[in-house]
Amino acid sequence: MRKRTLKRGLTGFWWFTLAFLYLPLAVVVLFSFNASNSAATFTGLSLRWYGRLMGNEEILSAFSNSMILAITSSVIALGIGCLIGYGMYRHRHRKLGWLIVLIYLPIVLPDIVFGISEMAFFVQIHRLTGLLQPGLVTMIIAHVTFQIPFVALIVYSRFVGLDPTLFEAAKDLYATPIKRVVHFMLPTIKPALISAFFLSFTLSVDDFVISFFTAGPESATLPIYIWGAIKKGVSPEINAIATLMIGAVALAAIISLVFSRRRQA
Repeated sequence: MRKRTLKRGLTGFWWFTLAFLYLPLAVVVLFSFNASNSAATFTGLSLRWYGRLMGNEEILSAFSNSMILAITSSVIALGIGCLIGYGMYRHRHRKLGWLIVLIYLPIVLPDIVFGISEMAFFVQIHRLTGLLQPGLVTMIIAHVTFQIPFVALIVYSRFVGLDPTLFEAAKDLYATPIKRVVHFMLPTIKPALISAFFLSFTLSVDDFVISFFTAGPESATLPIYIWGAIKKGVSPEINAIATLMIGAVALAAIISLVFSRRRQA
């Protein structure tokens, strides 16, 4: 009897937690289809705000900047993070505790501290050399710096899960270093690479603080645009933007989860 009561209590707590997390998102999605310009009263279903969204040049520009930023930074972070993850695996028997700390630091560092430090660095570089003026380039560099640790750790965990004798077997079969990379390593860690890419993409699309401190006047992303527009009040148009972002991030998370489960299998 006690076990049944405990089980029901834990089940109820589980559903309460899910409702607490996702009901606010459901409200945003619902009001994005509101027929009236109200953030408090739902009067009926309509797609008018999505139509206005597609005709708003500022929003389309912000969306384009977000996609360019997310895709470019994710690809660069994937390449660098993959090399770091493999290096950590190859030299895992050495005393590299200081290196692990440096890799973890961008993950645990508060975003506002990271953003301010990046901004100060770019300002000084621009003052001394005239390079790295605030814009998409500085935002890409800033995003790459906080995406690399996630990619490196995912790739490292994949290599650790492999049988070390597989590398020796590839050498015994007279595979050159390039062939070992192309025909053995890349196919083996492919699920990890795909998961790392979509995780980096999701982190970049969601980021506001670091983007805010490193952006230029013509490089506003969707989170920055929403922050500026929300000062005038939450409109169904803002809810429509948020709904599309929720859908994009959810899709990337689902794809990443699917490849993660394949990797575990």
